[in-house]
Parts: sequence; C-alpha cells; structure tokens
Amino acid sequence: MEPVVSRLTLESFESLPPHARRCVFWEVDPSMAGPLDQPESAGHTEVVGRGEIVGRGVARAPFESEFDKEAWISSVLLEWGACGQLATDPATGVIVGTAFYAPPGRVPRSRLFPTSPVSADAILLTSIQVEPGYEEVATPLLDAVLVDLMRRGVRAVEAFGLVRGGGPDGTGSGTARRNPTPDATPGMRDISEWSDEEIVSVAREILDNPQPDLCTRCLLDAAFLKASGFDVVASHARFPRLRLELDEGLGWKSEVEGALEKLVVMAAIDMTGRERTFAPVGRRL
Repeated sequence: MEPVVSRLTLESFESLPPHARRCVFWEVDPSMAGPLDQPESAGHTEVVGRGEIVGRGVARAPFESEFDKEAWISSVLLEWGACGQLATDPATGVIVGTAFYAPPGRVPRSRLFPTSPVSADAILLTSIQVEPGYEEVATPLLDAVLVDLMRRGVRAVEAFGLVRGGGPDGTGSGTARRNPTPDATPGMRDISEWSDEEIVSVAREILDNPQPDLCTRCLLDAAFLKASGFDVVASHARFPRLRLELDEGLGWKSEVEGALEKLVVMAAIDMTGRERTFAPVGRRL
C-alpha cells in the first residue's frame, strides 16, 4: 500500500488515531502534572497512583489530554510551522500513521532524558506511530519529515531512541526501518545473559532516571533510527540520542529531486504523448 502523506493541520486533528490525538507524553511538562481542566473530564478529578488521572470514577492514561494536545499543535503551527506528517490509506481515507517534530524548546519532556539536551541546531523528532498492519508507512513518514525540514533550512534532526534488543552499539539489534514502534520489536534478553556492565548501567538508570513513567508508544525504536541513517551522538544503555545531518547531501536527496522533476515533465505531456506548450494567460498560441 502506497500511503498518501500530508502535513498535519488543525482541520485534520479530529481524524488522528486515538493515541496520537490524546497522548501528551512529549508535549506537557511532567512537573506540571495534576488535575486537568478538560471539557471531557467535567466533575471531580484527581491524580492517583503513578499519575493516572481519574475523573467521574474512570481511570485514564497517565499522559492523556486531547485538549492539551490540540492546544500544543495549534501553538506550534502558529509560531513555528508544520510539526507533523500524516500517512493516509488511500483506499479508506483513514489516517494510519503519524510523525511529530518540533524545536526542542517546545517539547518539555526532551529535557528529562539521561542523554539530554538536544543540540541547539537540531529539530527534535519525537515520535512516529503507525497503526497495526501498516508498519511500512513509517519510512514514508520519516522521509516526509526530512524533506520538510530540509526545505526549511534545518541543519539536523535528532531523536531519543529506545533500546529494546540490548545491542552492543546502544541501538538494539535486529530491528529494521519497518518497525519503529514498541509493539513490533522483541523484548530485552534474559537477565542471565547480561554482562556486568549492562547490569550496572540499567541499575544506574533505574536509580537516576527522573522520569520512571514512560509512554513507550511515543518513543522511537533506536534500531529503526540507526537503520534510517541516524548516528548515535550520546550513548546510553536504553535512551541513546541520535542525529541525522541534513546538510551533507543525503543519498536520497537527489532521488527525491529527480522524482519531482519527472513528475513535472509527466504533467506537461498530454494523453497523446505530445508535449504541451504553456502560454501566459491572455495570450493565444
């Protein structure tokens, strides 16, 4: 299936998949967590347990707020520009994949990783989420993000990866570009197979990590990023930070430009195979 990829707009917000529309893991400062004043949560609301929000007696996800997500998208669109790409199934018109990105200063969660901060010259790619059965749209989504950022003169894009395979290079093992989400990757190795260094590293992470609650659906697989051309710039046993330079003539850049040129040429050829000749409005050939 060849998806239709387009920019996120406020008009398309209501059509986003439920998790992409509601989760504010990246967009809301965790230190500000508390009762959310949301239209859909009218009535008594309190925070219980590990940040789970309870309203009208119904438990909700720790980072869930459709109101805050829409407000964040609106503000970033207004003050910075496009911050998301959507993949739509052309057969159904349903959005089956999303990608979000923004300046790190607009992403409160980006300050809290052990490999923070994001470089000052980079834009942060926060997440690429795909619906079950549509894993192949992850790559077109990433490509759309990169093309958009290159056209806007961005020098580099960075992302926090989540290691799941315990690979020696800090980026997992055996996960290809088609699997950017947690559900599509295997779990960590049995602890009996860990080296002493790995055990010490994970123990230190558990003790020092300031954000024990994680939305793994909103974290990019480190192996996916590595396979997509990103390089590790800050290593970590579980949360490496990776970077892709956008001003070094990426291999696919010329291919994209060539494809666009072909589309222009094809648009100028009519059904009989003869090249059309265009003239300014008001002139006759």
